[in-house]
Amino acid sequence: MSKSVPFHWLMLLAQLPASPSSARVSLWRRLRAAGATGLFTGAWVMPVSPEHQALFEQLAETVRDQGGQAAVFISQAIEGGDDAVVAQFAADRAREYGEFAERCDGLLAEIAKERSREKFTFAELEEIEADLEKLTAWLAKIEARDFFPDVKRQAARDKLGLCRSAQQAFAEDVYAREGLGEPDAEIP
Repeated sequence: MSKSVPFHWLMLLAQLPASPSSARVSLWRRLRAAGATGLFTGAWVMPVSPEHQALFEQLAETVRDQGGQAAVFISQAIEGGDDAVVAQFAADRAREYGEFAERCDGLLAEIAKERSREKFTFAELEEIEADLEKLTAWLAKIEARDFFPDVKRQAARDKLGLCRSAQQAFAEDVYAREGLGEPDAEIP
């Protein structure tokens, strides 16, 4: 990635006491949920934005309230450092998109299994719809923290589209089996 103007990064440096470990785990979970990537132990970065800065400042305050030390900086990488940081973000999202694709494959396999058994029941349809809703919500969370989208984002959207199509076809079979005609609407 060659940019003439370097990125500006927010950096959170945080050190918490060794115990209780729940404070470190909580910090880690909140940072990962927001899309931050860890450069080194206790060093987290995100692209600069008012929302990210507010989060880092709040987390720094929480760390200090728990007896730790924390500081927030705006920084720039030098000598190819941006490429390494962006690559770390891409690797983090690639793992998430990979797991998402596996779960989609699991749903598609479940639908195929129920179809082969001709188990066209409302209970099965509700279970499939619930799984599809979970996948839809999960993809939205991944995309919200995908600051440098690439082809993996579109591949995940396409995989979710396959799940929606399979769910819709299964729903049509359930409604036909029950003599009710077409289902009203597709799951968003």
